[in-house]
Amino acid sequence: MSQEILSAAESIPSSCLHRIFRAAEKREEETGVEVVKLHVGDPYFNPSDNVADAFVDAVRRGETKYTGVEGLPELRAALVEKLRSDNDVDSAVSRLLISPGSCQGLAALLQSLAEPGAEILLPELHWPVHLQQSLLAGFRPVLYSLGADLRPDPEVIAAAATPRTQVLLINSPANPTGVVLDRGELGALLELARSRGWHVISDEAYEHFLYEREHISVASLERDVPVAERIVHSVFSFSKSFAMTGYRLGYIALANDRAADVMKVVQEANIIGTSTPVQYAGIAALESRSDATATNRKLVQRNRDVALSPLIRAGLLRELPAGGWYAMVDVARTGLDAETFATRLLESKGVAVVPGDGFAMRPDVDDRGRVRSHDYAPWARHLVRIAFCVDPTALETGVRGLLEFVDECGDGGPNSAG
Repeated sequence: MSQEILSAAESIPSSCLHRIFRAAEKREEETGVEVVKLHVGDPYFNPSDNVADAFVDAVRRGETKYTGVEGLPELRAALVEKLRSDNDVDSAVSRLLISPGSCQGLAALLQSLAEPGAEILLPELHWPVHLQQSLLAGFRPVLYSLGADLRPDPEVIAAAATPRTQVLLINSPANPTGVVLDRGELGALLELARSRGWHVISDEAYEHFLYEREHISVASLERDVPVAERIVHSVFSFSKSFAMTGYRLGYIALANDRAADVMKVVQEANIIGTSTPVQYAGIAALESRSDATATNRKLVQRNRDVALSPLIRAGLLRELPAGGWYAMVDVARTGLDAETFATRLLESKGVAVVPGDGFAMRPDVDDRGRVRSHDYAPWARHLVRIAFCVDPTALETGVRGLLEFVDECGDGGPNSAG
């Protein structure tokens, strides 16, 4: 008689992002009407023409063979220079690895840092993939509370930590909150991590999308620390800054040579290597990065300023996000929880948003790393996330539909009773 064995991966719930993605696709198939997609962070603008040209040229030249697991040396060298000039980060080719998307890079980095029973500190409101990746790597996630302004407090983090804590993950600008941490806040978090002997993972996917201030890379704060003693591992993406979401290209600047050597082994087992033509496209993107990133930031900021302001006037959004591509909207006045609101908004107005409670999942993990059960932070049950990187017309249409639906619920409209 065979015995069913539940693996750790099988016990991890699918994220709210993928559920609403599938629901939107199903509605389009059933109705033949295009959904207004405010649920996914995919930009309406495209990469610079030279990016596609470089990709095609690489294919035609026959640059389609394996590269080393670390990536093309010329791309890595260009990124070391980019980090020096743009981020004030002191890296080196030996400590920089290319990955097929920053998401895969994050997953591999977590695998390279994980030890049996180790814990990782994540904010209670987090990107669901960070939680999934941590569990898959074998970490026990410890979720710490955020303040009323959704900002991390070092004292709260210190109190949540245990002797098994090994990693602090920082995401600024943050997904889904749009919170941007300043130099003082980042410095306090780094000082706490160093005093406790933790690694720091800095997810900087939205580094070019700040609307009131300059981006600060956490690793820039330890430039004067000897390389062997550094603790910040930085993860970056071509997807957002260069609108290269489907190309799948990212990179990781490891804190020190030991960590880089470990991650190379992890990547040998995971990917063999990143797509070679895509890496040539990345080199081209870097060559025109100043113009491209500035233009893309202005496009998203225009969306934020124009389309999100009505949500503030309606009392659904406290302030415009300081960075990133997303806003968390409070729909408590409808009397609906986030899951119900998102479902009925899609049915009634054809607008897709993501239930915010899915960004506040709290898993109960057993000694073998399996999720026994999970719930959600109760304060997130009325939040929904919208992406404002989408086509301006679609964004304004979607926000208008959302506001109409909220008003209808307030007037006793479509199934407004929770």
